[in-house]
Amino acid sequence: MLDPSVIGFGTIDDIDQVAGKRGDRQSSAGQQEVTAVFMQAFAGAGTVVRGNCTFGMFSNYPENVDDALRQRAGARFLVDGPQSKEDYIDILSLLLGKNHAIPVGEHELFAAQEIRKAVAASFEGHSKPHEEGLLKVWDRVFSEIGKLDTLAKMGAYLKAIQTADERFTGRAIKNITDAVKVRAMDFELPDAWMEEPDLFLFKPYDEKLAMIRGLMTPISVEMVIQEINRYADSEFRYADKSDEVAIEAMVRDFGRTEEAKRRWMEGK
Repeated sequence: MLDPSVIGFGTIDDIDQVAGKRGDRQSSAGQQEVTAVFMQAFAGAGTVVRGNCTFGMFSNYPENVDDALRQRAGARFLVDGPQSKEDYIDILSLLLGKNHAIPVGEHELFAAQEIRKAVAASFEGHSKPHEEGLLKVWDRVFSEIGKLDTLAKMGAYLKAIQTADERFTGRAIKNITDAVKVRAMDFELPDAWMEEPDLFLFKPYDEKLAMIRGLMTPISVEMVIQEINRYADSEFRYADKSDEVAIEAMVRDFGRTEEAKRRWMEGK
């Protein structure tokens, strides 16, 4: 990660166990210190941006990660296992391996798992919110100001989201715009440019810039709205799940208290 001459990807698995959540009485002092170190390293006053690496934080319980640390994750990906019939056929075939003679049947193996198709479908699916809380905000804003086709209207939508969830701060906007810019720059450089330096590397800066811009995907209204919904959906999902877990824990505690009182009264 510290070597700028290589491209690196760092992984932090089970981040909810490694880093503690502030205010959580079950978090140890060590976990709290890990959270402080990560927050400083990823987006703090002393952060050094080398531009050669990125980090991924993985968790089955992202709602247990400190809000400020979670908001330092610019891209959000929900990896929730097989969902469609095609997914289940593919994973069954993959895990069985090749040492059998069972026919596949009417199915093209792994066609649904093609990465470009899956990513495109995922982006398209965020043209409207998924989470119930965010969908209510979307419907209210849409009924008040109509289609979100200007920066002013999208800004009004962002403010409405922040009103519904105060954790939706300026950092969230930066993460959303960064994701939009990444999508705009998601292209492959022609191999010939690398094989023959005269075609690109040795050209003047302005000419190279124009060639790169020719490969970029234009930033559209749909792209921005998809990224707003994709990011906000994840925050609403975490908040709703976190609140529901806390409520269920309190209900269990109240139930234990009432049962203890009943047994105590019976024993008197």
